[in-house]
Amino acid sequence: MNVYDLVIVGAGPAGITAGVYAARKRMHFQMITVDIGGQASLSWDIENYLGYQFITGQELVEKFKEHLQKFDVEVREHEKVTLVEKSGAIVKIKTDKGDYTAKAVVVASGRRPRQLGVQGEDALKNKGVTYCATCDAPLFAGMDVAVIGGGNAGLDATLQLLKIAKKIYLIEERPALTADRVMIEKATESGKVIIHTDTRVKRIYGEQFVQGTEIEKGGKAGDLPVGGIFIEIGSTPVSDFAIGVKKNAEEEILVNCGCETDIPGIFAAGDVTNVPAKQIIVACGEGAKATLAAFDYRNRMER
Repeated sequence: MNVYDLVIVGAGPAGITAGVYAARKRMHFQMITVDIGGQASLSWDIENYLGYQFITGQELVEKFKEHLQKFDVEVREHEKVTLVEKSGAIVKIKTDKGDYTAKAVVVASGRRPRQLGVQGEDALKNKGVTYCATCDAPLFAGMDVAVIGGGNAGLDATLQLLKIAKKIYLIEERPALTADRVMIEKATESGKVIIHTDTRVKRIYGEQFVQGTEIEKGGKAGDLPVGGIFIEIGSTPVSDFAIGVKKNAEEEILVNCGCETDIPGIFAAGDVTNVPAKQIIVACGEGAKATLAAFDYRNRMER
């Protein structure tokens, strides 16, 4: 079986950067991913990535892809990794389409949207319940909608909806919104956003499509008739396939400052790890560090 120097799992900002660095180091490597761009491609208003005063997530991901393609890197897209496990001196990688072996692996699989877990959510998924404003906002033109979540993800979705939806109910369970102040100001100044803090979603209802949501605020029940519900309450790491590596209570892979896990040869980078700042620019830096560490590890193995 072909043994790669490196296999990179994931092609978000961390994975793509890891791939660019692997190509520059002339490593024999393979990238495997379900999709290209990851969570970054879902962001709309990016104002904190150096070199761009404003760029959308999709535009930035296209720039990343162009950079990667200059090195003629093969990316095996639409392939899901189901197992990463150290076996002797090599790492075994299993996917839904085949098996791979490598001297080292960089796990940069990112995160997946967190579900709300209320009645009606599953039944009305893709029938008015959505987890991606970038993907689905145009479907709700001229409608009243609700955005669940007062962090940066929720405000990002709200800002995208300002030019599309008629009215936006922004619902946050905590006493105050936690997003960046500049995002909150844009939302409140629009005149289209009604903010409900200290508010819980009790149920999502509708027949064939979403018709509204029941909420509870201060012990009092309420009802918001809306045609769309955007659930933006964070995400969970895609780390279940990484066997044996230490993780924290949130299932994030634990790494040191060199992106090393507790298992030699298995490295991790980006939002799947315990690195606290879940930011595109941070993920890029972590992807670079991970490949540099993997390159040094491979060289030590070959001495």
